[in-house]
Amino acid sequence: MSAIVLGPADALLIVDLQRDFLPGGSLAVPHGDRVIAPINALIDLYRVRRLPVYASRDWHPHDHCSFAAQGGPWPPHCVAGSDGARFSEALRVPEDATVVSKADSADTDAYSAFSGTGLGDALRRRGVSRLAVCGLATDYCVLNTVLDGIEEGFEVLLVPEAISAVDVRAGDGDHAVARMLRRGAVPVRLSGGQLVADVSLGAQL
Repeated sequence: MSAIVLGPADALLIVDLQRDFLPGGSLAVPHGDRVIAPINALIDLYRVRRLPVYASRDWHPHDHCSFAAQGGPWPPHCVAGSDGARFSEALRVPEDATVVSKADSADTDAYSAFSGTGLGDALRRRGVSRLAVCGLATDYCVLNTVLDGIEEGFEVLLVPEAISAVDVRAGDGDHAVARMLRRGAVPVRLSGGQLVADVSLGAQL
């Protein structure tokens, strides 16, 4: 079991833990609320070390191109300023967390927290080179955020216990995890108040 030593170049990124993606929301991820406890533990881990926390969110206009009424694949969700766009009240988002809003124009969609947000440059200005990623959903916004983070040159730690998949097709989530690991994401898990490399997951995939 190899411990991950966190330092000044580390940051945590929580992807789209919004009410519309949780049970009861308009585009709910099955069992999406199960990730809240491990994500809160991750927040505690990073905050006690005074490391930065980022939280991305969909922040759509009412006529966003991803909505079915505009020919998109999804029901309306995460409309800017709506209750559904709010972070889960159970999520302990730090007051000084950096919120990253994406897909906030009607004609542009963005599954990745890096897409059109300037997140990569912001992380580099802060001296971040390694990013732990968690949130929703494994097979969409987490997948694209991780792949873009790697493309931007960041080392990415993936926390499988803190992500959950839509699974429009059975196995989509597992395929997404395998794809992220093949691209170089490092699977980790929480153990004894620290992150450790999850070599067993890498071996299974």
